[in-house]
Amino acid sequence: MKANLYAADGSVKGSVELPENVFGVEPNNALLHSVIVGYLANQRQGTAKTKGRSEVSGGGKKPWKQKGTGRARAGSNTSPVWARGGKAHGTQPRDYRQGITRKMRRKALLCAYSVRASEEKIGVVSGLSIEQPKTKTVADLLNKIGVFGDGKKYCGKTLFVVSGDNRNVYLSSRNLKDVDVKAVGDVNAYDVVRATNIIFADEELISKIEGAVA
Repeated sequence: MKANLYAADGSVKGSVELPENVFGVEPNNALLHSVIVGYLANQRQGTAKTKGRSEVSGGGKKPWKQKGTGRARAGSNTSPVWARGGKAHGTQPRDYRQGITRKMRRKALLCAYSVRASEEKIGVVSGLSIEQPKTKTVADLLNKIGVFGDGKKYCGKTLFVVSGDNRNVYLSSRNLKDVDVKAVGDVNAYDVVRATNIIFADEELISKIEGAVA
């Protein structure tokens, strides 16, 4: 399995071989779904809360006597049926966290990469190096590759994978619309699935994927 290899100016230099043990894994949709659902659940704060009848202001004295008024009997103005009353069975703080093992995360990440590789949505830039942070540099590169082009091979949301120590490349690409820039060690299955295109900023990053599980 191969992917296009691009020069720093966006021109095609040739192709690069993608390792089968990373980009040729048989997709496991059930596992991929489970890991992504768990990842999204783990992002939830779980701090939403509504007040019950014992927490809202009011209460105390019975609004009116039990009989003789012609109105429905009422014991407290904090009842859920009253305006400004407490919420019945309202939302309470809870922990949404789901357990995801390292083995599951790793397998799901490789499955996601393999799906994109089979769709030919992966590109590699040969040793991208930027001396000074400049968004236009990366924007021009991705534009020439075809990331922002209509009807071309690469279009849609892009995951731009960079090296953790290449800060100038990160700073030059973080403000681009529809481009999610991440270090290779921070990429997870959800990042890969939600991206239409995956561009690696360096050939060496390909060999680092297997050992990097976020």
